[in-house]
Amino acid sequence: MRFVIVTGMSGAGKSTALKMLEDIGYFCVDNLPILLMPKFAEMMMTPDAEINQVALGIDVRSGQLLNGIEEQLSRMDAQGIRYEILFLDARDNVLVKRYKETRRQHPLGGIGRVDIGIAKERERIAFLKMKATYILDTSKMLTRELKRELEKIFVEGKEFRNLYVSVMSFGFKYGIPQDADLVFDVRFLPNPYYIEGLKEKTGNEREVQEYVLNNDRARTFVEKLKDMMDFLLPSYILEGKNQLVIGIGCTGGKHRSVALANVLYHYIEKKENYGVRIEHRDIEKDAIVKAH
Repeated sequence: MRFVIVTGMSGAGKSTALKMLEDIGYFCVDNLPILLMPKFAEMMMTPDAEINQVALGIDVRSGQLLNGIEEQLSRMDAQGIRYEILFLDARDNVLVKRYKETRRQHPLGGIGRVDIGIAKERERIAFLKMKATYILDTSKMLTRELKRELEKIFVEGKEFRNLYVSVMSFGFKYGIPQDADLVFDVRFLPNPYYIEGLKEKTGNEREVQEYVLNNDRARTFVEKLKDMMDFLLPSYILEGKNQLVIGIGCTGGKHRSVALANVLYHYIEKKENYGVRIEHRDIEKDAIVKAH
């Protein structure tokens, strides 16, 4: 029997995660009264029960009863009921944006400011994040990327390291990404912009990649970058970090940064120890600016 408690910040994707778990065969119940949790789990785990995968959604809609969840989890521990906690999180500015886009009120914000409701919620559920088995930061995740992460955990049974890496290429002339944790400047590499036949292409195309990467400086940089990732990523996990944004920049974000970001993305992806996505933030901006 696999019993998963799905919780986290409002607006971080809990309802979406529950629907995805339901699609892969979980019996899902949302917002069950917390006092009923141990009894519900016990009932689901009876020998003759036909259900062997359960996901239970818990959040601040439970009101003051949320304070009693630690007691109920302790009761489940005492009864030998095994459970996992999936905690969905997102950065405050992302949560505010999502609430504004949907025009919903935060459950703890009332008619007041959304950011105040978010701050209250973080305080109330901090203990759940501390107890979480899995933490997924959905700040930069697309729906399909969240689905993939859930499948890795709950279908494929892969080891989960609680770190999701976003690799982003960008152009310095359009500004450094504000949410980047690490920034690498690759403007020292050969620039295809000045090469006839390459200027209009991007770092996603083989000709540009070969021009940028097939030289000693690029090969040395790639090896040092890989070594740094091998050291840093496990270290970030030990420090409890669950979201990492790596920015790789060149002048316009179209050639060199794109090629290097692709190399780094594929290197991290092959390790299968971390969730990873790639974003080429400025790859089309050069064409847009020229059009105007």
